[in-house]
Amino acid sequence: MKVLMTADSVGGVWTYALELGGALGRRGVQVTLATMGGRLRADQERELRGAGIGRVHVGEFALEWMDEPWEDVDRAGDWLLRIADDVEPDVVHLNGYSHACLPWPAPVVVAGHSDVLSWHEAVRGAAAGPEWDRYRDAVGVGLAAADLLAAPTRALLRALVRLHEPRCPTRVIPNGLDRRPPVRPKEPLVLGAGRLWDEAKNAASLVRVAPRLPWPVALAGDGEVGDGVRALGRLDREQMDDAFARAAIFAAPARYEPFGLAVLEAARGGCALVLGDIPSLREVWRDAAIYVRPDDHAALERQLGRLIEDDELRADYAHRALARSEVFTAGRMADAHLDAYRAVTRRRAAA
Repeated sequence: MKVLMTADSVGGVWTYALELGGALGRRGVQVTLATMGGRLRADQERELRGAGIGRVHVGEFALEWMDEPWEDVDRAGDWLLRIADDVEPDVVHLNGYSHACLPWPAPVVVAGHSDVLSWHEAVRGAAAGPEWDRYRDAVGVGLAAADLLAAPTRALLRALVRLHEPRCPTRVIPNGLDRRPPVRPKEPLVLGAGRLWDEAKNAASLVRVAPRLPWPVALAGDGEVGDGVRALGRLDREQMDDAFARAAIFAAPARYEPFGLAVLEAARGGCALVLGDIPSLREVWRDAAIYVRPDDHAALERQLGRLIEDDELRADYAHRALARSEVFTAGRMADAHLDAYRAVTRRRAAA
């Protein structure tokens, strides 16, 4: 089977695409990856070389959720169709929405990872305004043409169905990772990840309570953090894995997190988890994490303090998180996608 898969170099879709593409390749699938969103960093090029993906095309096109992206979206569509003419894929796997309406030569699986409209509701507490009408229309037209919509959680899938009313079949296919952080002695350290200005990740809440905690707090990601927090800046994959391996606690008090690959990486690294109390994170982590309402700073401070002071409690939650993380492997993710690919190709053949 040959699969043409899109990706972007900006966020968690990058990690997802490399993990899925590599796992599919190990199952005999010929994956061609077409990345957009900007030029690859040196560390991303290194990751790409180690991923085991056969063919890669890099395009510096703006993504559909960026400011005024539509000329780039159109140019990217022409570029993708030229790649498809060369590859002759059996399935097109899009990690975005608007390009699903292109005249593809094969059935189209759209994987939803997030969405501006659901982000706006969760983070701003209101529907997205008219400035997002063109985005709303482009997503709707794309999904109307898709053969299947997949999402990593039921929570995100419900939001996408409610907001965009796709007519195609839908599936929940959880994300997964096979990569593991190295084993390191745990340090008295609370780790967070995310740009300080990102309201969805809500790293600002962790920064706010950090000066009152008995342990140091470190934050990986761009942005100034002020006193009381160790700013790690942007870390490459090896550096991030090392941070997960050393930190005893990982805090992600998110307002919006459709799945949370960083949380999965932290769990694989043996961290106890303190997470935002939102449906998607509850769905993924069940009783393997401690939850706090995203804007309840007192609760965040209290729950982090409990884990810091109680070695047995912290070890218990780290064990729970590690055990739960074993459900979410790249192999299982690849097998579920292969089943989806076969379903759409059977339906297309029978039509």
